[in-house]
Amino acid sequence: MEILPAFFYKQLTGKSESLLAPHPNIFYGQYPIKKQKKTSWIDDVKQRLIKLSSETFISQHKKNQSMLERVHVNHKIIEGMNDAVLDKWIFDIKSQLHQKGLKDELICRAFAIIKEVAKREINMSHYDCQLTGGWVMMQGKIAEMQTGEGKTLTATLPAGCAAMANMPVHVITVNDYLVERDAEIMRPVYERLGLTVGCVIDGMSDEERQQAYRCDITYCTSKQIVFDYLRDRLTLKLFSTDLDLKVSSLYRSDPVQDKLLLRGLSFAVVDEIDSVFIDEARTPLILSSKSESSQQEELHREAIWLARQLDNDIYYVKDNRSKLVVLTEQGVNYLNELTVNMQGLWRGERRRKMLVQQALTALHCYERDVNYFVEDGEIQIIDENTGRSMPDRSWEAGLHQMIEEKEGCEQTGQNQTIARISYQKFFSRYLKLSGMTGTASEVSGELWNTYGLSMFQVATHKPQQRRYDKTFIYYTYEEKCQAVVDEAICQQMLGRPVLIGARTLKDSEYISELLRIKKKKHQVLNAKHHQLEAKIVAAAGISGRITVATNMAGRGTDIKLDAVSEAAGGLHVICCEKNDSRRIDRQLVGRCARQGDPGSYKVICSLEDDAVLKYFSRVTELLLRYRNKRQLPVGSVVRPYWLASGLIFIPQRIIEYYHRQIRKSMMKVDE
Repeated sequence: MEILPAFFYKQLTGKSESLLAPHPNIFYGQYPIKKQKKTSWIDDVKQRLIKLSSETFISQHKKNQSMLERVHVNHKIIEGMNDAVLDKWIFDIKSQLHQKGLKDELICRAFAIIKEVAKREINMSHYDCQLTGGWVMMQGKIAEMQTGEGKTLTATLPAGCAAMANMPVHVITVNDYLVERDAEIMRPVYERLGLTVGCVIDGMSDEERQQAYRCDITYCTSKQIVFDYLRDRLTLKLFSTDLDLKVSSLYRSDPVQDKLLLRGLSFAVVDEIDSVFIDEARTPLILSSKSESSQQEELHREAIWLARQLDNDIYYVKDNRSKLVVLTEQGVNYLNELTVNMQGLWRGERRRKMLVQQALTALHCYERDVNYFVEDGEIQIIDENTGRSMPDRSWEAGLHQMIEEKEGCEQTGQNQTIARISYQKFFSRYLKLSGMTGTASEVSGELWNTYGLSMFQVATHKPQQRRYDKTFIYYTYEEKCQAVVDEAICQQMLGRPVLIGARTLKDSEYISELLRIKKKKHQVLNAKHHQLEAKIVAAAGISGRITVATNMAGRGTDIKLDAVSEAAGGLHVICCEKNDSRRIDRQLVGRCARQGDPGSYKVICSLEDDAVLKYFSRVTELLLRYRNKRQLPVGSVVRPYWLASGLIFIPQRIIEYYHRQIRKSMMKVDE
């Protein structure tokens, strides 16, 4: 029988117990999740006051220092032990954690053991900043650790400690590459602690997934675990209570428990938590099945044909921000003329208008090599936050099929929704939730309001040496790209490695072409070249190496410098355009000057960047006319600088606000 820690017990029963102390003999069910309770505004105020009081009157810093002292005292005892004695200590701490729960003293002892095991097994020892980060997460909070501070190693502390207390642990990160990498690097540590490690990635069978989730610690992406949870919920829908589920195993030849993938939602450590909880939380996760229909295929084909006949600005109004197209009165009239002899669904005025508007959206709001790319005759969606392909995702309401028709690809079956859930709702079901990231400050209020998670900033292990080389804003896109290439070549000649951060796949390919014209060797990392990611990242710190990358190189990647690169000034990052969020910009900049290494970054933008044209196209036109009138030389930066910088920075704030409103509306739908 499994033991229920009091944190879980309190969530499930509402009864008060000391925080993180165990409550023996309570069985928390076959599939533990936090029960959702409706809270009033009074409860919200009460929670805010609790948060304020805990952070104001009880200094988190003092608690951290006390923890560090106890860990170091325990570690001094442990580091002199031989392997046989250490194994006995490991066995003892697992028994103590299992019986007494996650008490502070036991956590400190467990941290000391994990620190020593990591030192012996993988020659990596936790610094104080990593111990602090692990401690913060054990309190159910977010640890903001600067990029390069070793969050992968930090995760072993809360994950290993909770797993030794017999809690199923999910370590959740942003992509399959990091899932496999982190699990493999830290596997020796967990195995020495007597824990099993699994990882869940795209393309695995149900049996492989089930085996991975049966491990003590499972590494996975947010998308994979949410979809697996939805599959389990469909199975569990057959039973109204946990007792019904248990009783069913007595009379069924194939117990339902054997079909479930997960073991519930007990404890989660979310790496890059802002990416998962904020950037990816604008879109609900939808579990669907394919439906085959030749009639639907013909409908999509006809819709695209009609939309191409309406390819004139007088017929429609386009909103790039929300990716919507609306027919004007002239467009509706012309559509009526075009469909006068068409049958079936085209006879209904409202339906034909909606279909053609969707087709116009596919033609004019979704761009190849920006929103998607074509590979082996299939449409692959590009994640705008990470720059990665999402082969298991498709757009709704026939949009995906219309884009396939637009690109001349074979149409896939339209999806039928089986189940759906938002990230906000899913993660609120974990009994205990924590996470870490390098960029949570800007959204700390939203993380608290939505997930009830407070944040603590962890000091860096070494002073930062990152240098900012100013922001340059050019008039045209071509001038910007040329300036980027010139800057990269200049830094290469100094013996420094260069990382060029492009916002879209299309931009990365264009800059790569300019470098090829100048006969400069370089590497490209984007959704088309993701198979070579590990190799490209490993070589990106070599002296004189130029790497062109999308946001794929923005999270979780550690670019190691060689001796020549370090002496020359370290990695130089060139940001080619402001992203949709300041946090994503900070992640890209964070590739340089990690762990006290030297490094620098420069921002190079233009008035023809997508965000500027989306909100200030008229101002851009006026400035270009002014330039032509004054006959300013090609390649000159925009003046006055204050106006140009406003045109660059204000759209980013607008987009952040717009995305925040989308997340709020999703929460209202959930409620």
